[in-house]
Amino acid sequence: MQEKFWQRCCWLGALCAGASVGWAQTAPQAPEPQPTAQTSAPSFPQSQSLPPSSPQTGPRPFPRVWTWDEVKNRLELNNPTLLAGKLNISEFQADELTAHLRPNPQLTLLGDQIDPFQSGPSHGPFAYFLPSATVSYLHERAHKRELRTEAAKKATAVAISQQDDLERGLLFNLRSAFVQTLQAKAVLQVSKANLAYYDQVLKISRDRFDAGDIAQIDFDRLELQRVQYESDVQTAEVNLRTEKIQLLMLLNDHTAIDQFDVEGTFDFNDQIDPLDFYRQVALDNRPDLRAAMQSVEEAQLNYKLAMANGSTDPTFSLDVGRNPPIDAYFGVDVSIPLRIFDRNQGNKLHTKLDIERNERLRDAAQAQVFSDVDSAYAMVNSNLILLRPYKDKYLAQATRVRDTVWFSYQHGGAALLDFLNAESDYRAVQLNYVNLIGAYLTAAAQMNQALGKEVLQ
Repeated sequence: MQEKFWQRCCWLGALCAGASVGWAQTAPQAPEPQPTAQTSAPSFPQSQSLPPSSPQTGPRPFPRVWTWDEVKNRLELNNPTLLAGKLNISEFQADELTAHLRPNPQLTLLGDQIDPFQSGPSHGPFAYFLPSATVSYLHERAHKRELRTEAAKKATAVAISQQDDLERGLLFNLRSAFVQTLQAKAVLQVSKANLAYYDQVLKISRDRFDAGDIAQIDFDRLELQRVQYESDVQTAEVNLRTEKIQLLMLLNDHTAIDQFDVEGTFDFNDQIDPLDFYRQVALDNRPDLRAAMQSVEEAQLNYKLAMANGSTDPTFSLDVGRNPPIDAYFGVDVSIPLRIFDRNQGNKLHTKLDIERNERLRDAAQAQVFSDVDSAYAMVNSNLILLRPYKDKYLAQATRVRDTVWFSYQHGGAALLDFLNAESDYRAVQLNYVNLIGAYLTAAAQMNQALGKEVLQ
């Protein structure tokens, strides 16, 4: 029994020595993503796929692993909200065709002086028949048709920018769900590693108890502590399934949870550009700001169109006919409305005021851009400030403290409570590090949403 006990002590000592590099060096099943050129830290490993919650007959199919690019493409192709927005753009493009239409000419046919009554000299009913045909056309002055077309194109451009802004918001939700899924996988991996380590501690402690080296109360306290690690694993598994469900909902995908998995870089980029750089990127790329600027241009065109609609449009007519004893004749006619009362004054004032209103909305959108960028920048920077000492010192320090206290406890130099506290601190540091990386990636997704394009990875 003593020989078995010391063999397990040597095994655990080797395990503790290897744990000094942290749980990040455990061998995952999924391939480890390569770090970017700007990332100095090694990529965070991917956790193993979740086992199915219910037994299945036959071989279980391997889950399909989705990368971020595949998830994003799936959203663009399958999300019903985005598809509905694309149909809305098509409706605006149809309005462009309507705005570009010319007035149709009008044809008037006249048959007059039909006399079926036999009064006076004898004659046929069509003896004095007067046929005529008139073609008229309304000529639009002041470039009304061109202005209508340009205004319709501006409306389409605004709709496209609003569609891009809708996609920007959905991509942020998708990226957040993707990050939270990776975070849940990392938490599950940490929880399983902690449980496996603690099970080895219990095996060695059981041998010590059997050999009479520790008391019953100490061994019972060690066994009672295991429930916390079991609870961590179960909670992590439930959270992982919940995040996968949320991700599949955004993708409008009905794949079974056990056949769906994601992979990606779960790490932080230690480099961040100055705030002015991100502000300029946002001003150049934010679709809501672009839509606000295009709305000002559309309002200006609508005002020009309202002024053009106030001008009179002549109607030109040409008529041909026969009036006995004249065998044939033709005539021309020009009809010009008299603008004694301007019935377009309200529309002119409305469109003029609309220019100023859209200019105010553009200024508000620009202020919102700066606010979003500054807030996201502060969150990213705050997470980096917390992550750097974890990576440089706290992870290794927590591992060293736990291993040292465990070794001391084995040899009677530390109390059981000291070891349990050291183990609890190690667990807290590991989970805090994972959660901080998740918070950083979520803040990076928020920064990308504020910028209107993916800059931070």
